[in-house]
Amino acid sequence: MRLLSLLAALWGTFGVIAVLGFSVIRLSQIAVTFFDYPAEIWHWLALIVWVLFMAYSEGYKGFQLAFAPRVAARLHWLVENPKPILVLLAPVFAMGFIYASRKRMLISYLIVAMVLVFILIAEMLPSPWRAIVDAGVVVGLFWGATATLVCAIRVLLLARSSVDPELPKHISNTSAEVS
Repeated sequence: MRLLSLLAALWGTFGVIAVLGFSVIRLSQIAVTFFDYPAEIWHWLALIVWVLFMAYSEGYKGFQLAFAPRVAARLHWLVENPKPILVLLAPVFAMGFIYASRKRMLISYLIVAMVLVFILIAEMLPSPWRAIVDAGVVVGLFWGATATLVCAIRVLLLARSSVDPELPKHISNTSAEVS
């Protein structure tokens, strides 16, 4: 593996994991404040239901089935077609914010906007409800970071991916051309 390809694989993978991991660490600090309050039975029920819901919807469906395989496919393409600017921006490239189909970029940016709105709403929640919400998000993000790492390692070691990297229309999945 050439140096530029190795850098693309490592920086892309660990850059994405770092973004997710930073959020896990930050939100975990809020989630554990749940235990600072005298929780009633409905708080515990809400915590359990929300964590399970977020594990399934965000962790499994959102990250494991969609985000992680796409990140791995995009990293695989970048390893096969390393260009200095894309390698420099590998985490952003891997997440589909740049050098992607219009649809992929639109979806990526809309998800970020939606997450920002949810963050603003969550910040207004009183305790212990904010801690409950953040606990579910932590579980989903941790699942996502783990799934992304596993998918990236698997795809990069096998040197193949069956997932569409959702590149711009004028670029084929195997093309090395960057315009």
